[in-house]
Amino acid sequence: MTALDRPARDEAAPGPVRIPFPVVDEVSRHCVQEAEPETVHIEVHLPGRLDPDRLRTAFVAALHRHPRILMREAPGHWYRRRYEWELTEEPEVEVVTFLPAGPHALRDARTRALMEAPPLTLSPPIRLEVVEGAGPAVGSEASDAVGVSMASRAAPSLSWPKNPGTVLFLTINHTALDGPACLRILATAAELYGGQDNAPTAPPVRPTPTQDDPPPAETPPPSNWSRPARVAPGTPEPSPGNGLLVTELPVPRRPKSAPYTVNDQLMVTTALMLAHWNREHGAHPRPLRITMPVDDRPRDTAMPIGNGTRLVEVPFSPAELHQDHTPLATLLRRTADRTRALKSLPRPQLGHGASLLTAPVVPVSWRAALTRGLRRAAAPWTSTTLLSNIGRVPYALDFGEEAGRAHAVWFSAPARMPRGLTVTTASTAGRLHLALRWSRALLSHGDGAHLRDLFEHYLHATEEDIE
Repeated sequence: MTALDRPARDEAAPGPVRIPFPVVDEVSRHCVQEAEPETVHIEVHLPGRLDPDRLRTAFVAALHRHPRILMREAPGHWYRRRYEWELTEEPEVEVVTFLPAGPHALRDARTRALMEAPPLTLSPPIRLEVVEGAGPAVGSEASDAVGVSMASRAAPSLSWPKNPGTVLFLTINHTALDGPACLRILATAAELYGGQDNAPTAPPVRPTPTQDDPPPAETPPPSNWSRPARVAPGTPEPSPGNGLLVTELPVPRRPKSAPYTVNDQLMVTTALMLAHWNREHGAHPRPLRITMPVDDRPRDTAMPIGNGTRLVEVPFSPAELHQDHTPLATLLRRTADRTRALKSLPRPQLGHGASLLTAPVVPVSWRAALTRGLRRAAAPWTSTTLLSNIGRVPYALDFGEEAGRAHAVWFSAPARMPRGLTVTTASTAGRLHLALRWSRALLSHGDGAHLRDLFEHYLHATEEDIE
């Protein structure tokens, strides 16, 4: 049994079931900061309307179908050896809230998703906000006090219509859960609500290199012991927290026989975007390391619920990211080799060091202080950024005839310093949905818009190899 599974209840044991925090949950719990909450935001756009009572009933039923999500942090003494999750029979809070429509409803819901984490002390540590008549998915809405904006090349200036559909905002406390697990919950709720099949589609198969593919140039990757580049500061803003920008782009094209995937194209795009940004801001060239979550869980109803991804780091040398030095086709193939190798290696979720750090040999409060100290000391060696590519959303998210099927799904991952920037992508209905999220201590709203433009430019450049 894994830590993400709900254990069988011992009928002889009194009280609720308790589960020790897995490694990822404990490290996240140690490093909680009020200024930059560890939230994951999922934003789903539907063409029609939802019935409030039916949705609440379906969502609560979905929670019971996946009971591992009905949990709260159990109280304990300072000298306890572990944090523990306590499983509950029912939700302790009203999880689903319908919000009034308005010209700023979308912006305000995004703001809450960045600034207000669901508490760990009440079950479940998620919330679902529903905004009807919220306006277009992307448009020209101006930035607000917390730096949330929208942008799209396809819709540069859209007014707020009276009946544009419905937007679901699922906000997750990342100490307890991750985005793919909660998307599984939402898919179950959609099936219970609309009666439509929301079974996951088969994942795409990574292409296998053939003998016709030219081998990449023999260039060893940078050492993991070298200090990676940081994202160069732009125009920091005085208030704490995260900023967010979402946009919709075409899914990049590639030949069917290409030895690289769309994920490899996104990885190269992110690396080139940051190398360009750092050159513009006079940063000393250093190797880039981009953290990539890898999720091996099944997507059906047996999917373990919790924080189930493992993290790997994809390296790039400064010379590789100068297009004058490395042809883009070569860089794509080299990146594909690296990501393929990293995904195939068995590795604990946060590495072997984290497993040792969370061993319950001393009180958890002592380990918390040690973890925070080591995090500060290791900040210069933290990866440059995180690219979380959900890929093609595996569920239809079809809520039936009246509400319809999702036509846009955005995710965003926390963007605390020292990284200060995360890139999250997903594709739905043949479109790529990109979210850039940054720490306001590092970047401003204008910086985010410039990074979006660079991302779009280099994403298009990865297609030139197929012309």
